Amino acid sequence: MQKSLYYIEKSRIGILGAGTWGMALARMLANTGHMITVWSAIEKEIEEYSRTRVHPNLPGMNIPESITFTKSISDVCENKDVLIFAVPSVYVRDTAKKASRFIPEGQIIVDVAKGIEQGTLYTMTEVIRDELNTANKQVKMVALSGPTHAEEVALDMLTTIVSACDDLTIAGYVQDIFMNSCMRVYTNSDMRGVELCGAMKNIIALAVGISAGLGYGDNARAAIITRGMAEITRLGIAMGCSEQTFAGLAGVGDLIVTATSVHSRNNRCGNLIGQGVPPKEAIEQVGMVVEGINAIPAALELAKRYNVEMPIVNAVDSVINHSVSPGEMAGDLMGRDKKMESTKTAFDIKFENIILRNKRGTNMKRVITYGTFDLLHYGHINLLRRAKALGDYLVVVISTDEFNWNEKHKKCYFTYEQRKALVEAIRYVDLVIPETCWEQKKTDIHEYHIDTFVMGDDWKGKFDFLKEEGCEVVYLPRTPEISTTQIKHDLNQK
Repeated sequence: MQKSLYYIEKSRIGILGAGTWGMALARMLANTGHMITVWSAIEKEIEEYSRTRVHPNLPGMNIPESITFTKSISDVCENKDVLIFAVPSVYVRDTAKKASRFIPEGQIIVDVAKGIEQGTLYTMTEVIRDELNTANKQVKMVALSGPTHAEEVALDMLTTIVSACDDLTIAGYVQDIFMNSCMRVYTNSDMRGVELCGAMKNIIALAVGISAGLGYGDNARAAIITRGMAEITRLGIAMGCSEQTFAGLAGVGDLIVTATSVHSRNNRCGNLIGQGVPPKEAIEQVGMVVEGINAIPAALELAKRYNVEMPIVNAVDSVINHSVSPGEMAGDLMGRDKKMESTKTAFDIKFENIILRNKRGTNMKRVITYGTFDLLHYGHINLLRRAKALGDYLVVVISTDEFNWNEKHKKCYFTYEQRKALVEAIRYVDLVIPETCWEQKKTDIHEYHIDTFVMGDDWKGKFDFLKEEGCEVVYLPRTPEISTTQIKHDLNQK
């Protein structure tokens, strides 16, 4: 296997959190030769694991003597090649705050917690980065997620997982550290998508458990998993994530294992609720954190923000937080209005697949352009018409709400989904995809086999470097008398 540029044969690794997942990873990494230090906020855990070398929730697993336990958060953070955050999602911010002054600039941090923070709607890597930015620390974040039960990793059962980072070199470094004969690691640059999958799938697993508790069988389980994944994917695309992520290990893979396994806390908790056990009591019976319940408020807020329909998530919320009976919940889901499974025709899907598989140099000429397309006006239409005239197939890449706010410092009047729907309705446009970062232009050109890159002439010269990627770069004149900025200015004057 080819090693990354950062590869270190024996890495010094600090693990924050001594729960089942943190300890299963600690054992695995220690057994592959890495130097492991584990910290827990619960001092009793440190004393017990140091003495007994067993974890009560990981039967059959012995904790290697080479693992060092510490009560000092500075000891676990300082002089480490990698730090792993393995605390439950609700404790990630507090842990990051405590650890921040001991974490050096440029530290590689791997988060294995799965969740979305209430209020901020941050993923766990964003929560950690937010706390460290407050302390003026720039770090390199990786999300490690996938279909992984600690109970199986602790016994060296075959497992796959995804190392996700915007910087694939860093993702590859973490891949090298974690890869062994029992764990196969894949890399992915769509960190937000991987994290969203990890948080949302827990809610769907609750729904599957409730269904089983009600006495429903495999048919219902398959339906909830499939339609639940559709909900998660809709939300992810609206947030600017890659659709491919949701069909991969971190998406459907993790959902399947969480929704079907006896090891799944969320599945077990849902099963108890389906049998009539009150949610609070069900959580107590499980005896560990049920992340799906913690994720519900954030999921609902994200669905509202991005105008995405998530009926299964809403149904679970009604049972957990609004005293709706599980049976009534099932009836409401089954009684919803009739729908098509796909909004595209078979012809549309087949045609797009053919287009995207074709390489450059065929008779089909592909054009791409980028923009926000807020408050759609005839200037936008002119630009798209002229762009389409340069080829046969026009791909329009629309900035997501997060990209506009975080990178362009612009607040859109319409949401990404609304802007996407408007642009899709224009007859010159063949395909609309999200823009999540400045750097994706290069990858888009190759992924969609683009022949011509088009932008307005106010960007003249700024994208000439794309000629090196093998495509033509064209700057089209904008319609001078109209702009979104002018429209917003005129509206504010009234």
